[in-house]
Amino acid sequence: MIITKTPFRMSFFGGGTDYPAWYRKEGGAVLSTTIDKYCYLSCRVLPPFFNLKHRIVWSHIEMVNAIKEILHPAIKACLEHFQFDDATGLEIHYQGDLPARAGMGSSSSFAVGLIKALKAMRGELIGKHELALEAINLEQNVMQDNVGSQDQVATAYGGLNVIYFNRNGEISVEPVVISTGKLEELESSLVLIYTGTSRLASEIAGSIINNLGDRRETLLTMRKMVDRALDILGGKKPIEDFGEMLHESWLLKRGLSPNVSSPEIDSLYQTARENGAIGGKLLGAGGSGFMLFFVAPEKQPAFVKALKGYLNVPFEFEHEGSTLIYYKPNQDALK
Repeated sequence: MIITKTPFRMSFFGGGTDYPAWYRKEGGAVLSTTIDKYCYLSCRVLPPFFNLKHRIVWSHIEMVNAIKEILHPAIKACLEHFQFDDATGLEIHYQGDLPARAGMGSSSSFAVGLIKALKAMRGELIGKHELALEAINLEQNVMQDNVGSQDQVATAYGGLNVIYFNRNGEISVEPVVISTGKLEELESSLVLIYTGTSRLASEIAGSIINNLGDRRETLLTMRKMVDRALDILGGKKPIEDFGEMLHESWLLKRGLSPNVSSPEIDSLYQTARENGAIGGKLLGAGGSGFMLFFVAPEKQPAFVKALKGYLNVPFEFEHEGSTLIYYKPNQDALK
Protein backbone atom coordinates (compact mmCIF):
# COMPACT_ATOMS: atom_id res chain seq x y z
CA MET A 1 0.00 0.00 0.00
CA ILE A 2 1.20 3.48 -0.93
CA ILE A 3 -0.57 6.66 0.20
CA THR A 4 0.34 10.12 -1.05
CA LYS A 5 -0.86 13.45 0.33
CA THR A 6 -0.71 16.39 -2.07
CA PRO A 7 -1.85 19.95 -1.21
CA PHE A 8 -4.12 22.17 -3.23
CA ARG A 9 -2.74 25.50 -4.30
CA MET A 10 -3.80 29.13 -4.14
CA SER A 11 -2.45 31.43 -6.85
CA PHE A 12 -2.11 35.17 -6.20
CA PHE A 13 -0.45 36.86 -9.17
CA GLY A 14 0.97 36.03 -12.59
CA GLY A 15 -1.63 33.48 -13.67
CA GLY A 16 -1.84 33.30 -17.44
CA THR A 17 1.90 33.78 -17.89
CA ASP A 18 2.43 30.08 -17.08
CA TYR A 19 1.03 28.78 -20.38
CA PRO A 20 3.86 27.44 -22.55
CA ALA A 21 2.47 29.26 -25.57
CA TRP A 22 3.14 32.49 -23.66
CA TYR A 23 6.26 31.96 -21.56
CA ARG A 24 8.31 30.34 -24.32
CA LYS A 25 8.06 33.71 -26.09
CA GLU A 26 7.83 36.24 -23.26
CA GLY A 27 8.78 34.47 -20.02
CA GLY A 28 6.48 34.33 -17.02
CA ALA A 29 6.21 34.17 -13.24
CA VAL A 30 3.56 33.21 -10.70
CA LEU A 31 3.27 33.95 -6.98
CA SER A 32 1.36 31.20 -5.19
CA THR A 33 1.07 29.14 -2.03
CA THR A 34 -0.24 25.75 -1.03
CA ILE A 35 -2.80 25.32 1.74
CA ASP A 36 -3.73 22.65 4.27
CA LYS A 37 -6.37 21.04 2.05
CA TYR A 38 -5.23 17.86 0.35
CA CYS A 39 -5.70 15.25 -2.34
CA TYR A 40 -5.10 11.72 -0.99
CA LEU A 41 -4.30 8.80 -3.28
CA SER A 42 -3.82 5.22 -2.17
CA CYS A 43 -2.40 2.60 -4.51
CA ARG A 44 -1.88 -1.10 -3.90
CA VAL A 45 -1.58 -4.38 -5.76
CA LEU A 46 -5.10 -5.80 -5.88
CA PRO A 47 -5.23 -9.21 -4.15
CA PRO A 48 -5.94 -12.05 -6.60
CA PHE A 49 -9.25 -13.08 -5.01
CA PHE A 50 -11.51 -10.82 -7.05
CA ASN A 51 -13.12 -11.47 -10.40
CA LEU A 52 -11.56 -8.32 -11.89
CA LYS A 53 -8.15 -6.85 -12.62
CA HIS A 54 -8.23 -3.19 -11.57
CA ARG A 55 -10.40 -1.28 -9.10
CA ILE A 56 -10.50 2.53 -9.38
CA VAL A 57 -12.43 4.56 -6.80
CA TRP A 58 -13.18 8.25 -7.38
CA SER A 59 -16.63 9.80 -7.93
CA HIS A 60 -17.30 6.46 -9.63
CA ILE A 61 -16.25 2.96 -8.68
CA GLU A 62 -14.64 1.27 -11.66
CA MET A 63 -14.01 -2.47 -11.75
CA VAL A 64 -12.31 -3.41 -15.00
CA ASN A 65 -10.11 -6.13 -16.47
CA ALA A 66 -7.80 -3.93 -18.53
CA ILE A 67 -6.19 -0.50 -18.21
CA LYS A 68 -7.64 0.50 -21.57
CA GLU A 69 -11.14 0.12 -20.04
CA ILE A 70 -10.50 2.67 -17.25
CA LEU A 71 -12.72 5.74 -17.55
CA HIS A 72 -10.74 8.13 -15.34
CA PRO A 73 -8.64 9.99 -17.95
CA ALA A 74 -5.64 10.83 -15.76
CA ILE A 75 -5.34 7.35 -14.25
CA LYS A 76 -5.65 5.65 -17.62
CA ALA A 77 -3.14 8.01 -19.26
CA CYS A 78 -0.68 7.74 -16.36
CA LEU A 79 -0.72 3.95 -16.22
CA GLU A 80 -0.24 3.71 -19.99
CA HIS A 81 2.45 6.41 -20.06
CA PHE A 82 4.52 4.71 -17.36
CA GLN A 83 3.99 1.34 -19.06
CA PHE A 84 2.01 -0.46 -16.40
CA ASP A 85 0.20 -3.47 -17.80
CA ASP A 86 -2.54 -5.89 -16.85
CA ALA A 87 -0.19 -8.59 -15.53
CA THR A 88 -0.67 -7.17 -12.02
CA GLY A 89 -3.98 -5.80 -10.82
CA LEU A 90 -4.03 -2.38 -9.15
CA GLU A 91 -6.42 -0.64 -6.79
CA ILE A 92 -6.30 3.16 -6.82
CA HIS A 93 -8.47 5.15 -4.42
CA TYR A 94 -8.91 8.96 -4.48
CA GLN A 95 -10.15 11.22 -1.69
CA GLY A 96 -10.05 15.02 -1.66
CA ASP A 97 -10.65 17.72 0.95
CA LEU A 98 -12.06 20.08 -1.70
CA PRO A 99 -14.27 19.48 -4.74
CA ALA A 100 -12.70 19.00 -8.16
CA ARG A 101 -12.95 21.55 -10.99
CA ALA A 102 -13.20 24.46 -8.55
CA GLY A 103 -10.03 26.49 -9.20
CA MET A 104 -7.71 25.00 -6.56
CA GLY A 105 -5.44 23.08 -8.92
CA SER A 106 -7.14 19.78 -8.15
CA SER A 107 -6.32 18.11 -11.48
CA SER A 108 -2.62 18.85 -11.06
CA SER A 109 -2.63 17.81 -7.39
CA PHE A 110 -4.14 14.54 -8.56
CA ALA A 111 -1.52 14.10 -11.30
CA VAL A 112 1.35 14.90 -8.93
CA GLY A 113 0.06 12.57 -6.21
CA LEU A 114 -0.63 9.76 -8.67
CA ILE A 115 2.80 9.92 -10.29
CA LYS A 116 4.48 9.98 -6.88
CA ALA A 117 2.44 6.96 -5.77
CA LEU A 118 3.08 4.93 -8.93
CA LYS A 119 6.81 5.65 -8.78
CA ALA A 120 6.83 4.52 -5.16
CA MET A 121 4.95 1.36 -6.12
CA ARG A 122 8.00 0.46 -8.21
CA GLY A 123 10.41 1.43 -5.46
CA GLU A 124 11.55 4.58 -7.31
CA LEU A 125 12.32 7.90 -5.64
CA ILE A 126 11.37 11.09 -7.45
CA GLY A 127 12.44 14.62 -6.48
CA LYS A 128 10.12 17.61 -6.34
CA HIS A 129 11.32 19.16 -9.58
CA GLU A 130 11.22 15.96 -11.60
CA LEU A 131 7.79 15.23 -10.14
CA ALA A 132 6.50 18.61 -11.28
CA LEU A 133 7.94 18.17 -14.79
CA GLU A 134 6.46 14.68 -15.10
CA ALA A 135 3.03 16.01 -14.12
CA ILE A 136 3.32 18.89 -16.61
CA ASN A 137 4.23 16.43 -19.36
CA LEU A 138 1.35 14.13 -18.42
CA GLU A 139 -1.28 16.87 -18.50
CA GLN A 140 0.01 18.98 -21.39
CA ASN A 141 1.52 16.41 -23.76
CA VAL A 142 0.11 12.98 -22.93
CA MET A 143 -3.44 14.07 -22.10
CA GLN A 144 -3.23 17.25 -24.21
CA ASP A 145 -5.26 19.29 -21.74
CA ASN A 146 -5.30 23.08 -21.91
CA VAL A 147 -3.44 23.65 -18.64
CA GLY A 148 -0.61 25.90 -17.57
CA SER A 149 2.55 24.88 -15.74
CA GLN A 150 2.11 26.52 -12.33
CA ASP A 151 -0.18 24.08 -10.50
CA GLN A 152 2.03 21.03 -10.94
CA VAL A 153 5.06 22.92 -9.62
CA ALA A 154 3.20 24.52 -6.72
CA THR A 155 1.71 21.27 -5.46
CA ALA A 156 4.91 19.26 -5.90
CA TYR A 157 7.03 21.80 -3.99
CA GLY A 158 4.60 23.25 -1.44
CA GLY A 159 4.97 26.57 0.33
CA LEU A 160 4.79 30.24 -0.60
CA ASN A 161 6.91 30.56 -3.74
CA VAL A 162 7.62 32.47 -6.89
CA ILE A 163 7.71 30.11 -9.87
CA TYR A 164 9.66 31.43 -12.85
CA PHE A 165 8.96 30.23 -16.39
CA ASN A 166 11.80 30.92 -18.78
CA ARG A 167 11.74 31.33 -22.54
CA ASN A 168 13.92 28.23 -22.97
CA GLY A 169 11.24 26.20 -21.20
CA GLU A 170 13.13 25.84 -17.92
CA ILE A 171 11.23 26.35 -14.67
CA SER A 172 12.72 27.48 -11.36
CA VAL A 173 11.26 27.96 -7.89
CA GLU A 174 12.24 30.51 -5.23
CA PRO A 175 10.69 30.58 -1.74
CA VAL A 176 9.33 34.00 -0.81
CA VAL A 177 11.43 35.83 1.77
CA ILE A 178 8.96 37.20 4.30
CA SER A 179 8.97 37.88 8.03
CA THR A 180 6.90 35.71 10.32
CA GLY A 181 4.78 38.69 11.28
CA LYS A 182 4.06 39.67 7.67
CA LEU A 183 3.24 36.09 6.78
CA GLU A 184 0.75 35.90 9.65
CA GLU A 185 -0.77 39.21 8.55
CA LEU A 186 -1.25 37.88 5.04
CA GLU A 187 -2.70 34.55 6.13
CA SER A 188 -5.11 36.12 8.62
CA SER A 189 -6.39 38.60 6.01
CA LEU A 190 -7.44 36.01 3.43
CA VAL A 191 -10.93 34.52 3.24
CA LEU A 192 -11.75 31.59 0.96
CA ILE A 193 -15.33 31.35 -0.31
CA TYR A 194 -16.85 28.46 -2.25
CA THR A 195 -19.43 29.54 -4.81
CA GLY A 196 -20.93 26.06 -4.96
CA THR A 197 -20.31 25.46 -8.64
CA SER A 198 -17.66 23.77 -10.75
CA ARG A 199 -16.44 23.88 -14.34
CA LEU A 200 -13.99 22.30 -16.74
CA ALA A 201 -10.89 24.49 -16.47
CA SER A 202 -9.48 23.12 -19.72
CA GLU A 203 -12.32 24.69 -21.71
CA ILE A 204 -11.86 28.14 -20.13
CA ALA A 205 -8.09 27.89 -20.41
CA GLY A 206 -8.50 27.07 -24.09
CA SER A 207 -10.30 30.36 -24.66
CA ILE A 208 -7.55 32.21 -22.75
CA ILE A 209 -4.80 30.53 -24.78
CA ASN A 210 -6.55 31.48 -28.01
CA ASN A 211 -6.51 35.13 -26.91
CA LEU A 212 -2.90 35.31 -25.68
CA GLY A 213 -1.63 37.21 -28.69
CA ASP A 214 -4.31 39.87 -28.29
CA ARG A 215 -3.71 40.28 -24.56
CA ARG A 216 0.04 40.88 -24.58
CA GLU A 217 0.03 44.14 -22.62
CA THR A 218 -2.37 42.72 -20.04
CA LEU A 219 -0.21 39.65 -19.47
CA LEU A 220 2.98 41.72 -19.25
CA THR A 221 1.28 43.84 -16.58
CA MET A 222 0.16 40.73 -14.70
CA ARG A 223 3.73 39.42 -14.79
CA LYS A 224 5.06 42.69 -13.30
CA MET A 225 2.55 42.38 -10.48
CA VAL A 226 4.51 39.41 -9.13
CA ASP A 227 7.49 41.70 -8.51
CA ARG A 228 5.29 44.38 -6.97
CA ALA A 229 3.73 41.81 -4.63
CA LEU A 230 7.18 40.62 -3.56
CA ASP A 231 8.08 44.20 -2.63
CA ILE A 232 5.03 44.32 -0.37
CA LEU A 233 5.70 40.95 1.28
CA GLY A 234 9.42 41.51 1.74
CA GLY A 235 9.38 45.23 2.56
CA LYS A 236 7.71 47.77 4.80
CA LYS A 237 4.63 48.52 2.69
CA PRO A 238 1.33 47.79 4.45
CA ILE A 239 -0.18 44.37 3.80
CA GLU A 240 -3.39 46.09 2.66
CA ASP A 241 -1.54 46.98 -0.56
CA PHE A 242 -1.59 43.25 -1.33
CA GLY A 243 -5.38 43.36 -1.21
CA GLU A 244 -5.51 46.36 -3.54
CA MET A 245 -3.33 44.45 -5.97
CA LEU A 246 -5.69 41.48 -5.89
CA HIS A 247 -8.48 43.82 -7.00
CA GLU A 248 -6.33 45.23 -9.77
CA SER A 249 -5.32 41.75 -10.88
CA TRP A 250 -8.94 40.54 -10.96
CA LEU A 251 -9.94 43.39 -13.25
CA LEU A 252 -7.09 42.45 -15.59
CA LYS A 253 -7.89 38.73 -15.46
CA ARG A 254 -11.52 39.34 -16.40
CA GLY A 255 -10.24 40.85 -19.64
CA LEU A 256 -8.40 37.70 -20.72
CA SER A 257 -11.58 35.94 -21.82
CA PRO A 258 -15.36 36.51 -21.57
CA ASN A 259 -15.55 33.08 -19.91
CA VAL A 260 -13.43 34.05 -16.89
CA SER A 261 -16.32 35.57 -14.94
CA SER A 262 -20.13 35.37 -14.93
CA PRO A 263 -23.03 37.54 -13.71
CA GLU A 264 -23.21 35.55 -10.47
CA ILE A 265 -19.48 35.93 -9.83
CA ASP A 266 -19.59 39.65 -10.63
CA SER A 267 -22.50 40.11 -8.22
CA LEU A 268 -20.71 38.16 -5.48
CA TYR A 269 -17.57 40.19 -5.98
CA GLN A 270 -19.51 43.46 -5.72
CA THR A 271 -21.20 42.30 -2.52
CA ALA A 272 -17.83 41.32 -1.09
CA ARG A 273 -16.35 44.72 -1.87
CA GLU A 274 -19.33 46.45 -0.26
CA ASN A 275 -18.83 44.44 2.93
CA GLY A 276 -15.16 44.85 3.74
CA ALA A 277 -13.14 43.11 1.03
CA ILE A 278 -10.31 45.28 -0.29
CA GLY A 279 -9.85 42.97 -3.25
CA GLY A 280 -10.18 39.41 -4.38
CA LYS A 281 -10.14 37.03 -7.31
CA LEU A 282 -11.66 33.89 -8.67
CA LEU A 283 -9.08 31.14 -8.34
CA GLY A 284 -8.06 28.96 -11.27
CA ALA A 285 -8.87 29.58 -14.92
CA GLY A 286 -12.20 31.16 -14.00
CA GLY A 287 -15.88 30.57 -14.52
CA SER A 288 -16.79 29.38 -11.02
CA GLY A 289 -15.46 27.58 -7.96
CA PHE A 290 -13.50 29.22 -5.13
CA MET A 291 -13.05 32.94 -4.65
CA LEU A 292 -10.31 34.42 -2.50
CA PHE A 293 -10.83 37.76 -0.75
CA PHE A 294 -8.57 40.08 1.23
CA VAL A 295 -10.48 41.23 4.29
CA ALA A 296 -9.08 42.81 7.46
CA PRO A 297 -9.52 40.36 10.36
CA GLU A 298 -11.75 42.71 12.34
CA LYS A 299 -14.14 43.00 9.37
CA GLN A 300 -14.36 39.29 8.64
CA PRO A 301 -17.35 38.39 10.90
CA ALA A 302 -19.56 40.96 9.13
CA PHE A 303 -18.11 39.96 5.77
CA VAL A 304 -18.91 36.27 6.24
CA LYS A 305 -22.41 37.15 7.46
CA ALA A 306 -23.05 39.24 4.34
CA LEU A 307 -22.02 36.26 2.18
CA LYS A 308 -24.08 33.78 4.22
CA GLY A 309 -25.35 32.06 1.08
CA TYR A 310 -21.83 30.87 0.34
CA LEU A 311 -19.49 28.52 2.20
CA ASN A 312 -16.56 30.02 4.09
CA VAL A 313 -13.61 27.59 4.07
CA PRO A 314 -11.02 28.18 6.84
CA PHE A 315 -7.45 27.30 5.84
CA GLU A 316 -3.79 27.73 6.69
CA PHE A 317 -0.70 27.85 4.50
CA GLU A 318 1.30 24.62 4.20
CA HIS A 319 4.96 24.12 3.29
CA GLU A 320 5.63 20.46 2.49
CA GLY A 321 4.18 19.81 -0.95
CA SER A 322 3.40 16.29 -2.11
CA THR A 323 4.49 13.66 0.42
CA LEU A 324 4.38 9.92 0.98
CA ILE A 325 2.46 9.35 4.20
CA TYR A 326 2.41 5.54 4.01
CA TYR A 327 4.86 3.27 2.23
CA LYS A 328 4.61 -0.51 2.18
CA PRO A 329 5.12 -1.57 -1.44
CA ASN A 330 4.68 -4.95 -3.05
CA GLN A 331 7.48 -4.43 -5.56
CA ASP A 332 7.90 -8.08 -6.51
CA ALA A 333 4.46 -8.09 -8.09
CA LEU A 334 5.38 -5.11 -10.29
CA LYS A 335 8.63 -6.46 -11.71
